[in-house]
Amino acid sequence: MPKQNRVQPTGDIIAHPTRGQFMGNRGILHFASGQLSQARWRHKAWVCCLTEFKGRKRPIMSANRYTELFFYDEAVAFAAGHRPCGECRRPDFNAFLTATRHTGKVAEFDQKLHRARAIPRQFGQRRHRDDIRNLPNGAFILTDDGPALLWADALFPFNPSSYRAPRQRPTGTVTVLTAEPILDALHNGYTPTVRLP
Repeated sequence: MPKQNRVQPTGDIIAHPTRGQFMGNRGILHFASGQLSQARWRHKAWVCCLTEFKGRKRPIMSANRYTELFFYDEAVAFAAGHRPCGECRRPDFNAFLTATRHTGKVAEFDQKLHRARAIPRQFGQRRHRDDIRNLPNGAFILTDDGPALLWADALFPFNPSSYRAPRQRPTGTVTVLTAEPILDALHNGYTPTVRLP
């Protein structure tokens, strides 16, 4: 039975068998039983990591250890509010921060990103509205059919196991899932890893 640790672009954390391309964490979000708590974060450094690094292995969702979260791809991790890890993904981390034009400590960026992505005390995802013409490749929006990725002038609807066939990119004002500090990185040349069909 799959564990409840697959993060969706909407910020929801579900149980699903599809293997994620990336892993991440936000602290300890589960009980010793392995059940997820209502909390959706315990710190503000939400990272997106490699699933394999230096041969490290650990049991998933162990008691008193951070909750391993998994993302279908990096664009999904970005929509959920995560940034590249500074340890296992140092080149991506450096390229990402450069693209955001952030010059201070990474903790300062994490605080800025947290304000843009999370609704305090509700453990909800903050969303904003924008004209779709202002959005870069790699951004996620919310449509009537659920989350969808903007990529190469097309719209790719997403479900937990894959992207569906591309549709024509819509026009007008849309609900944006990807937080604005991450959109800055995408606008300035950072290209996320995506698993398109």
